[in-house]
Amino acid sequence: MKRLIIFLLVAVAAVACEPAAQPLPSELDDSYAPVSIRSKVDAVQPSTGLVLWSENASNRNAAYGKTISLEYAYCLPCKVVKGKENGRIQYDWSSFNSWLRDVASRKHQAVVRFRYEYPGERSVDGKPGTTAVPDYIKAQADYHETYYENEDGPTWYADWTNQELQWFTKQFYVDFNAVYKDDPRIAFVEVGFGHWSEYHIFGTPLQPGVNFPSDAYQKEFLSYVAGVLEIPWLISIDAAESSPVVKDAGLMGLSFGLFDDSFMHKDHEGDYNEQCWNAIGKGVRWKTGACGGEISYYTSADQKNFLNPAGMYGVTWEQASAKYHISFMIANDAPGGTYGSAERFKEASMACGYHFVLTGLYANESRTAAYVTNTGIAPIYRDAYMAVGGVRSSTSLKGLLPGDTCLVYIDKVSKGNDLTIASDYILPTQTIQFDADL
Repeated sequence: MKRLIIFLLVAVAAVACEPAAQPLPSELDDSYAPVSIRSKVDAVQPSTGLVLWSENASNRNAAYGKTISLEYAYCLPCKVVKGKENGRIQYDWSSFNSWLRDVASRKHQAVVRFRYEYPGERSVDGKPGTTAVPDYIKAQADYHETYYENEDGPTWYADWTNQELQWFTKQFYVDFNAVYKDDPRIAFVEVGFGHWSEYHIFGTPLQPGVNFPSDAYQKEFLSYVAGVLEIPWLISIDAAESSPVVKDAGLMGLSFGLFDDSFMHKDHEGDYNEQCWNAIGKGVRWKTGACGGEISYYTSADQKNFLNPAGMYGVTWEQASAKYHISFMIANDAPGGTYGSAERFKEASMACGYHFVLTGLYANESRTAAYVTNTGIAPIYRDAYMAVGGVRSSTSLKGLLPGDTCLVYIDKVSKGNDLTIASDYILPTQTIQFDADL
């Protein structure tokens, strides 16, 4: 009877896993017997959930450390690039590694965004709006930045007529990937151009090929990065308007994710933001590329109010995150507010991303068979494997879509209490959990 009940729960498999295409009795021969197991997802899962900037995460760690799994910061190329010798970029990653160690010390992973322009920001040299372009490029005779008194703050703009800047911007991601592709401290990389690398320079006259990359270079860059960057990467939804992506089938076919830095603002639905999501996401991009971003700052109250269980502007966090299949979302100003308690923060974080449920577990004298269902709102975007005593299944859970189930085999006999989910892309202090009541 127990065997029949489990069969009724098991769905047909989908992407990245061996399909459970036949009824259970014919999939597993009589040598397999059910294995009892109890397990519960009771924490925010790695690479998912609400996100705090690292300074805030540090200050609030006692109350909010267990309610998040991710931290965020802008990272500046000029701080890690020391020059170029014999055609090779010279790097000093020590400051970047120091930040990653700090983040990992709180059992969190990092969301990384490299940028050149930030209106009014003084973090490069103490002067407002200085670009984060490496000094060796700025020193070239044919490099000439432009300046504009933008409404968001005075801003210098990278010189996109410069061939060295164009070459370097591609090469940087090759070199970054070579060092960090397997580093479990990094969950996602956000890539882009313009203000905050968000694919726009609102308020400043746009000059493609001068203060913003030309369409031709953007196509070259995105195609190049797709071939070299192995860490899950995202671009802004604004690229739907300020890039050639939506008009180019090849670019649309790349497996990048999307981030939206004004998520859930008053006019988000039915207007520009939703239109960008639809244009560049086509409702399916989340299946192969992570979706994230930042809660709106359109009003000072947006970040404070978005966790209201009754909703904000007619939509709840749970509804909005499910609609766009959100894996992570920056919500730095939410903690401490009326709706931003640690308990609510954890609840909202656990509503993001993947959620694994074990719907069947069987073993014979040499092997274990496990049925795994994703009941979350997005897949996991890096490899993770069911494992027994450290022996992993040959099939990854990466790409298992919400509502789908896969059957995996492990070449070791499980007693139930020795079953885990293993991944090389989470911290040693993190655990990918699963629900089970078998």
